[in-house]
Amino acid sequence: MPDATGLELLAQDLRAAPGLGDDAVLGAVHFRGQATLEVRPSAVRAVLARLRGQGYGFLASVHGVDYWPQEPRLGVHYELLDMSALDRIRVKLRVSTDAPEVESVTADWPTANHQEREVYDMFGVVFTGHPDPRRILMPEDYEGHPQRRDFPVGGEPVLFTKDHDRDYTR
Repeated sequence: MPDATGLELLAQDLRAAPGLGDDAVLGAVHFRGQATLEVRPSAVRAVLARLRGQGYGFLASVHGVDYWPQEPRLGVHYELLDMSALDRIRVKLRVSTDAPEVESVTADWPTANHQEREVYDMFGVVFTGHPDPRRILMPEDYEGHPQRRDFPVGGEPVLFTKDHDRDYTR
């Protein structure tokens, strides 16, 4: 885990990188032993590629977050590992519910395939350029995103084709 000074140096390096721009990294936070870079949504793929070149070659996870009532409300968190240095860094971004779009990183990180689909399914973040943007956990015709904080508690009963004759009112 980069310490606070190392994280800020990494953020400065990313801001100075050709093609990224000085606004690609919005912030660098070292909190409770966790190093996190906050990036502009349009720069996430380039930032992750740059971090891969610096040793963070394993994308461990992609998560969705709902920061309701704050805006921008939806977040996507990526966790990268440097296996040789036993190092970890988090990259996060935020998008509004009006345009919840982020470029897919599946082409560069195949492990993101199912994880991006899950974030779309549960939170509604659309990953542009994803090779298979179908729902992964909920039925295709399901309306809504059950992990959003404004989703009704208890939700709706999910009817799968094998259960279509079952009476859920009892």
